[in-house]
Amino acid sequence: MVRKLAPHLGVDWKHILSNDEDRQELDFSYEQLLFQLLNEIGIIHQLASTAFDRLLPYDLTGAQFTVLNHCVRMGDNKTPAQLAAILQVTRGTMTSTLARLEKKNFIRLEPDPEDGRSKRVFLTNEGRMAREASVEAALPVLSKASRDVPADTVVGLLPEIRKLRSWFDRNRSD
Repeated sequence: MVRKLAPHLGVDWKHILSNDEDRQELDFSYEQLLFQLLNEIGIIHQLASTAFDRLLPYDLTGAQFTVLNHCVRMGDNKTPAQLAAILQVTRGTMTSTLARLEKKNFIRLEPDPEDGRSKRVFLTNEGRMAREASVEAALPVLSKASRDVPADTVVGLLPEIRKLRSWFDRNRSD
């Protein structure tokens, strides 16, 4: 039995999902529906990450790209501990990732002026160019996807996916 949805959600999920390629039994709660959405996002992430990782230039790993991408999008001048918390990895993992990026001259580590025991991470010009080259390397795959996923679908989904990401970001347990 489909659980009664909150009044503000007044959507006929049974009708909408009856065309689902999985043809799953439509006997689930709204929370289970949300789980299905997150499951699909997780599968998309896995497939896209695998495809993207194969295209990365400069022998970059997905984790290294993630650090570069974060620094471009959100700014650098963070401690390794801050980056580890933001990217939800262990400090040891972050230290290893940063060491590899520093060896490639994509970041530089400088002493933290406020805490002599810590360092600050700064993106170099080479690191910024490596991030841009990585995005550029993904464009052929994205171009192929754009043939099957119309722009209006992307435009419609993006704000909703951002709301979901924002909720999880605000409600993470660090």
